[in-house]
Formats: sequence, C-alpha cells, structure tokens
Amino acid sequence: MSTSPTLRRMPTYFLSHGGGPWPYLQGPMRARFALLEAALKDIPQQLPEQPRAVLVVSGHWEEINFTVSSSPNPGMVYDYYGFPEEAYRIRYPAPGSPELATRVSELLSGAGWTVRHDPQRGFDHGTFSLLTPMYPKADVPIVQLSLKSTLDPEEHFAAGQALASLRDDGILIIGSGQSYHNLANWGAGNAGNAAVFDGWLRRTLLRGSPQDRRAELVEWAKAPAARESHPREDHLIPLMVAAGAALDEPATCVYGEFLMGMASSSFRFGADRTPSKFDSLSATGKR
Repeated sequence: MSTSPTLRRMPTYFLSHGGGPWPYLQGPMRARFALLEAALKDIPQQLPEQPRAVLVVSGHWEEINFTVSSSPNPGMVYDYYGFPEEAYRIRYPAPGSPELATRVSELLSGAGWTVRHDPQRGFDHGTFSLLTPMYPKADVPIVQLSLKSTLDPEEHFAAGQALASLRDDGILIIGSGQSYHNLANWGAGNAGNAAVFDGWLRRTLLRGSPQDRRAELVEWAKAPAARESHPREDHLIPLMVAAGAALDEPATCVYGEFLMGMASSSFRFGADRTPSKFDSLSATGKR
C-alpha cells in the first residue's frame, strides 16, 4: 500500500459507540442516540478527504495476539442480546481490505508482535454502529484489529505508534469503545463517577502535553473513579491505540453528553481544534 503525494494525514479518533444495533432501530431506542448519530454523521466532513479504508480497533474483539480481519467480504457478528429479532438479520455490506490487513500485520510484526489473520471475522457492533451513520452507503473498505487479551495500556499505545504511518496513506484509524462502561450503573442515577472520570479524561487529552498524555493514559486505573467507570477496561483500551497513532498531535472533543444518565464522550486527534457543537458536556461545569 504505497503512499500517494496527494494524500493528507488523517486524524485518529476514539469514539463512544453506543448500545448494540441502535442505528438500525426505530422509536425511543434510536432517539436516545440522536446526538451521537449527528456527531458521527459529521465526522466525514472533518476529514481531509474520503479515507481509502478504515481500521477499527474494537472493544468487542479480544485475542491472545493482535489479530486482523482479512476477508474481502466480511460478515456480521451479532454480539448483543435482548433486541428485536430483526436486529439479528441486519447487514452492513462494506468490503474488507486484505491489502490493508497485510499492511497492518507487517507494521505490528515489524515492531515485534506476533500477528494473526482471521478471514472469518465479521463486523461487530463496535464497528457497524459507528460506520453506518458515518458511511451509510457502505462504500469504504473496513478492517478490524483486535485488542490483545492482556488489555495492557502501554502495549496498545505502542501498537498505535507502530500503526501511525497508515495515516499518511489515507487510512482512518478509529478506536471504538465507550468513555464510560459500567453496565450495572447505566440509567441507575449514579452519574457522579461517570462525570468525575470524564472530567479526568478531558483534562488528560485536551490540556496535557503529548508526553504527559501518554503517562496519564497508561496509568489510567489511578484516575479518580477509574474502576467505577471501567470495572473491566475493554472499552477504554481502544483509546490507547488511537492516542498512540496520534503521535504528538493535539486532541479535540467531538461529542459529549449524559447518555442514559452517564457522561459519554468521543475525541479526535489531529486536524483543527475547533470546539464541537456536538459536545453538550463542555458547559456543564463538571470538568
């Protein structure tokens, strides 16, 4: 995958992806995610051009070794429960990219990791819930990269650094998870911990130097309300890859709200730092 001189560097993103197959639902469930949907629809306008492909690091896929999806025509992974029967028949028919899968594998293996290809892996909801609003025509190739089951933040940050050159080749890197992910507390009226952790995350990403940002992120479990917000860090670790791939570029919050009573935010690394109209948390005073 050669670099074209006409391509400009892509930003990277950490995106909160919401619940299950929400873009395919109607009624109150869909309406609950209206601000998130609007923020996701805006992302293509934030990019220098349409990406050649998207690499999604999903909080819903863990393997012993880093693993890349390599099918040219990925299927679907219905990794949720309790939704209407039609939610288990939905399709997001975007193509895969064996070429990008090979490049990702080369970069990670060149940095010292064992990397596996999975030609059977389909799109989980950490991928299609984001890409459906962003690219409803499903016309941009997508490759997924698993987390390592160690969930080690330093290792995933370093993996992001190893992948950073993809940005200069027109590849959009997205870490897909959730800035707050304690399912036991969603909608339970215990929003304090979520707001405290969200405030720490914003200060770390938006105000710290790149060096301080890395140091704070790899020690995220020491942050205030960290384990109350992420009893298990699978939905936070994709942030480490996105931040690692960002190198020393600044961060911007591109979405924020109290979603089902809990603070939920998304961030862009690189490009301009214009405040986002989709960040309703910026004026709450809870930072």
